[in-house]
Amino acid sequence: MKNYEVIVIGGGPSGLMAAIAAAEKGASVALLDKGDKLGRKLGISGGGRCNVTNAKEIDELITFIPGGGRFLHSAFSLFSNRDIIAFFENLGIPLKEEDNGRMFPVSDKAKTVVDTLIGKARSLGVTLLTHHTVRELFFKNGSVEGITLANGEKIGTQAIVVATGGKSVPHTGSTGDGYPWAEAAGHSITELFPTEVPIISKEKFIVNRELQGLSLRDVKLSVLDPRGKTVISHRGDMIFTHFGLSGPIALRCSGFLRGVKKKHNVSEVTMTINLFPDLSHAELESFIRKAGAAEPKKALKNVLKGTVTERLLPLLFERAGLPGETTYEHLPKEALLAFVTEAQNFRIQVTGTRPFEEAFVTGGGVNLKEINPKTMGSKLMAGLFFCGEVLDIHGYTGGYNITAAFATGYTAGHHAAKSAQGEL
Repeated sequence: MKNYEVIVIGGGPSGLMAAIAAAEKGASVALLDKGDKLGRKLGISGGGRCNVTNAKEIDELITFIPGGGRFLHSAFSLFSNRDIIAFFENLGIPLKEEDNGRMFPVSDKAKTVVDTLIGKARSLGVTLLTHHTVRELFFKNGSVEGITLANGEKIGTQAIVVATGGKSVPHTGSTGDGYPWAEAAGHSITELFPTEVPIISKEKFIVNRELQGLSLRDVKLSVLDPRGKTVISHRGDMIFTHFGLSGPIALRCSGFLRGVKKKHNVSEVTMTINLFPDLSHAELESFIRKAGAAEPKKALKNVLKGTVTERLLPLLFERAGLPGETTYEHLPKEALLAFVTEAQNFRIQVTGTRPFEEAFVTGGGVNLKEINPKTMGSKLMAGLFFCGEVLDIHGYTGGYNITAAFATGYTAGHHAAKSAQGEL
């Protein structure tokens, strides 16, 4: 039976980084992936440009990882976003910073990043095995002993790093393979759900596709609980679709819908859009009054054309109980106040999200209470480590998830090698 000191299962960002970190410690390492090539999900990340990390300070960066972000403090102390930047630049891959701290390779090609990671692993002597499907892990006396492949072949090891990803973007190979192995080792899996995913609504104007394709720029989107309390708000761009909402801020809000539904046992959740997040209610009212007073005989819908997205105006007028042909000189005060309210508190009832197949990220995973944050090692099975999206960690898009993947991967690989060599 073949034997490696460390076996890494999964050839995504966390798995490749784990293999590199373990090999740098001098361990004999094999990286196995069931697919035909490594780094498939990494290769399509960032729109094919690969957003390798985010340059924000660690404390702020963690706030953009709402699922398990605080668990990452130890991993970031070993291998932070600054270390990720240095890692690639030392390998001849210069990075550039774009909006909101996003870091991309100057080449604007994800392939550059994938090839660099694979090349580094090879240079360190890592055995890279594609088309190798792992059937199960086997253990002895509370410690890992090896893996069994789908063809029945067994490979022995002193340490295993599970880096199989979650269930999002399954065509890249992320099909939840690691969860049953974790459970076999005694771990619990927190509820899995798609996040960073488009949102579904059955509102009449959505079903009738009245706003399909309409993009809104620099608005604030919020998730409310049944008492009307704001759970989360994000400001930026969004788009109406034939099924609901999408775009950056809709994706960021999506992960919170499940929590509201579950906590309050409701089938629908209220979301609101503020079209004028920089203005108070009184300021917006004053602005509209001034615009109307300048053209008092002109239909209000025409006065506001350049101020409010034209396709949204009829719906705002309808909800405010205000005919669009109304002129400012015939505008009831109550109707104006209602219009202002709608413009800053446009309510949408949503029912949930699209499935895993359309999600960028998986929420839930291996319970963090059962993982040592300093090593990414299992508290239940010696020699077993986890990293990346298989863990109950999820962040927003924008370089946050991949930062968590690289940091946990490096931490897991580094300590897996130490474990295999009897240093832990």
